[in-house]
Amino acid sequence: MCGDGCDGGYPISAWQYFVQTGVVTDECDPYFDQVGCKHPGCEPAYPTPACEKKCKVQNQIWEEKKHFSVNAYSVKSDPHDIMAEVYKNGPVEVAFTVYEDFAHYKSGVYKHITGGMMGGHAVKLIGWGTSDAGEDYWLLANQWNRGWGDDGYFKIIRGKNECGIEEDVTAGMPSTKNTAGDRGGAFGTAIL
Repeated sequence: MCGDGCDGGYPISAWQYFVQTGVVTDECDPYFDQVGCKHPGCEPAYPTPACEKKCKVQNQIWEEKKHFSVNAYSVKSDPHDIMAEVYKNGPVEVAFTVYEDFAHYKSGVYKHITGGMMGGHAVKLIGWGTSDAGEDYWLLANQWNRGWGDDGYFKIIRGKNECGIEEDVTAGMPSTKNTAGDRGGAFGTAIL
C-alpha cells in the first residue's frame, strides 16, 4: 500500500500506514543503514533491502517499539508554509526527482547540473538555512547510509522548487503513545 521500496511510491500513503499500522522508533530500526552493510541502502543501482520486522538492538521487541500517527496530511508547496510546518511540528517528508549527479553529492548546496533522470525519491526534510555564499537551502536526511553525502545528510537549494522538492510535501502528527488505542496529539519520537 505504501509503495514499491526503492522503486518509488506515494509519501501520503506512507503517512497513512503510520496512522493505521504504526512504525518502530529509530532506536529499534535506525533511519540510516549502518556503515559496512552488504549494500549501501536504497542508493541507485542497488535493490530494495529486505524488510525485517525485528529490532536491530538486542532485548527490544518490535511491537513494543511501535508508534502511531494521529493523522496524515499534505503541506502547501510554498516555502514559508513548509518552514512553518517544520518549525511547529517537526520533520516532513518530501518527494523529488533524482538525477545522476545527485548520487555523487558530497557537500554544499545541491543543484541539478548534469546527468539523466533516475527516478523519484522521498526523504526527510528537517530544517533550512542560508550558506556562506548566500544560497538559501533545505536540510534533509537521506536514508541511503551515512557514507553518502555529508554523513547521510544533504542540502538542496530552497525557494526554487529544485527537482520538484517543494511540490509533494507530506506530514503527520505522531503520537507520544505507542499503542493504536491511545494516540495523543503531541509530536513524538517516531521517525518516518
